[in-house]
Amino acid sequence: MNVQTNRGTPLVEMRDISIAFGGIKAVDRVTVDLFPGEVVGLLGHNGAGKSTLIKCLSGAYRPDSGQILINGNRVVIENPRDARAQNIETIYQTLALADNLDAASNLFLGREIVGKGGFLDDAQMEAETRKIMGRLNPNFAKFNVPVSALSGGQRQSVAIARAVYFNAKILIMDEPTAALGPHETQMVAELIQELKAQGLGIFLIEHDIHNVMKLCDRASVMKNGQLVGTVNVNEVTDDDILGMIILGKQPAKAA
Repeated sequence: MNVQTNRGTPLVEMRDISIAFGGIKAVDRVTVDLFPGEVVGLLGHNGAGKSTLIKCLSGAYRPDSGQILINGNRVVIENPRDARAQNIETIYQTLALADNLDAASNLFLGREIVGKGGFLDDAQMEAETRKIMGRLNPNFAKFNVPVSALSGGQRQSVAIARAVYFNAKILIMDEPTAALGPHETQMVAELIQELKAQGLGIFLIEHDIHNVMKLCDRASVMKNGQLVGTVNVNEVTDDDILGMIILGKQPAKAA
């Protein structure tokens, strides 16, 4: 069962996506969608196909069949540049930050602001970084130290700020609280709430059911490359979702 949302046109719709590697179907006719201001968790064991599915949206893989629609319009995403052109940004577990550079230099890495005379406008980049951080994480204060000196949650803040500054509307987050302590996890949870309030849609690839119950509006569960189903998180229990992951069965109430 797919949950009916009745909220108009999805921000993202992935329809009947299939992709095979060496004759083995990693993703088999999977359909998921995402609305503005919503977090959809993607769950499943390792090898279930959730990361492969989402890499078709981020441009890392090209599906063998199926369609991707953004705001109801069919798009072709063949590489990460195509994804960015659709305002899709991915925040991987590794965060892809340059450890020796500060927050502003990371935010504008590869997209630096150049002033008159062709020199980097460091003051403008720091001012813009302070502005976006003020929106996302007002407690962030370490603007002039290398990001290697930041905590895990602060590093997540920098990665998220970079995506949002460059107009991300669709965010893919890969286990954003992995290896974070309780305080840092709460910081990321608050960031996600702020992004939702700003109307972004977020696909959250997650292993931890508790995080899904806390952070997500809906959960789409995959097993053996297929979609078990999509449920409203507030209508199911941890055990319901666990049953979907392990047994590939819908919760009784959703059948």
